[in-house]
Amino acid sequence: MTRTALGCACWWLAMPLASAEESTQRHFEAVIERAEALADEPHDSTHATLPAALRNLDYDTYRQIRFRGDQAIWRDDGLFSVQLFHSGFLFDTPVTLNLVEDGEARRLDFSQAYYAYDGDAERLLDADLEGAGHAGFRIHYPLNRGDYADEFAVFLGASYFRLVGRDQGYGLSARGLAIDTAAPHGEEFPSFREFWLVKPAEDAAQMSVLALLDSPSLAGAYRFDIRPGRDVEVEVDARLFARRDVAKLGVAPLTSMFAHGDTSPYGADDFRPRVHDSDGLAMRTAAGEWIWRPLSNPRRLRISALQDESPGGFGLVQRERDFDAYLDMEARYERRPSQWVEALGGDWGRGSVELVEIPTDTETNDNIVAYWVPDQPLNAGESRRFHYRTQTFGTRLDEQRQASVIRTRSGWAAVPGQSDPPPRSRRQFIVDFHGGELDGLDASQPVEAELSTSRGEIHQAQVQRLPDGDTWRASFRVQPQGRQPADMRLFLSLRGSPISETWSYVWYPDELR
Repeated sequence: MTRTALGCACWWLAMPLASAEESTQRHFEAVIERAEALADEPHDSTHATLPAALRNLDYDTYRQIRFRGDQAIWRDDGLFSVQLFHSGFLFDTPVTLNLVEDGEARRLDFSQAYYAYDGDAERLLDADLEGAGHAGFRIHYPLNRGDYADEFAVFLGASYFRLVGRDQGYGLSARGLAIDTAAPHGEEFPSFREFWLVKPAEDAAQMSVLALLDSPSLAGAYRFDIRPGRDVEVEVDARLFARRDVAKLGVAPLTSMFAHGDTSPYGADDFRPRVHDSDGLAMRTAAGEWIWRPLSNPRRLRISALQDESPGGFGLVQRERDFDAYLDMEARYERRPSQWVEALGGDWGRGSVELVEIPTDTETNDNIVAYWVPDQPLNAGESRRFHYRTQTFGTRLDEQRQASVIRTRSGWAAVPGQSDPPPRSRRQFIVDFHGGELDGLDASQPVEAELSTSRGEIHQAQVQRLPDGDTWRASFRVQPQGRQPADMRLFLSLRGSPISETWSYVWYPDELR
């Protein structure tokens, strides 16, 4: 295959097109051509060197650099505007930004005039910042009030982007791609090297962003069609071109944090009952089954896979939305968004939703990753398209109508004062369900727990309605098989028909300390 190497932003010219959509698609096709050509070349691991004044900025000084709101791109030209991030601190690899206006692309050069330099950062006003470039950008829109443009989307660092819907605060992150996550030889982090921001029409409620992705293993072209609202929806069209074989391709990755919460088998030395950006992985299988897997902060790295063919979607969820569950006035974890991913325009074939849980002793580390891994490998010289939608939401998706898990807790399965208690390894679990057909269901109804485990023995399984009248509890005890993990599944049924999502949880006896 012959590919033509292309240069920088000036490599295409404005062309008379029938519509803004045709113009955007034409530019995207040019980015695809560039990614394909880039994949035919050896990966260039060298990057622009930051000016000396920016190389060693600490966190506090970097925070004293602020973008000037009166310099926002398109601030007077419609509903959308764009603000920029300064390079420096952790962001030592500048990205190239281009604006696409009236069908023509032009490079957006770095200028100190965009920024205010306060405190210790004021010394940068006299520094030579030639070549500083931009670290990334954020998009604003009147999301919560009609007279104020809220920041609702951020593209900053590697291939990361973050979204918030109405009345939400930033939490988990999405990424363009994950490669060899949690692999023994280390993870590869693809990065967006160049962006094209397409100017929306004055009354448009959607904005498009194009991106060129690069890494040692592959190059890619991305189109993001972003629609803000109660939930922010992003339609993603990704075209990947492999330089070399990719051992594990993680598609549509979501990255989050779980420090401690209901599933922690030990108490945290913290006044806050819970500290997490997400508390569970949700998945909808091709057969329509909803699965809920609570997250944990394990003692050792844990990797689990939920296999399926063409699933209906997956996501990381912050299901607990009550302030009293967190008691944190600064982080406000109850406002963190959930995020969902679903394939569009066909299916992704056979594969698995992989969940990686990494030990952490601080909430500043993202230790949770979830993504789709196709069974079909991506080999050198091959290309692949992934077309999907990712969106923010709150407790649950509108289309999920069955009862959902609201609480998972466990403890030693001993009765207080018992003269002959069971071994410490015997664990009691309670799983509380709420919503769906359980709302207002009389306690006399024969709700049953359908429960299974891969290893060990289940004892004393029962279901009962809680005093609030709408929540039902399944409780049981599990005796593990030695130190082997027990992979358990549980759902509620009424007269033989499932009425809840499926709780899916792996208990590791060695988690006990």
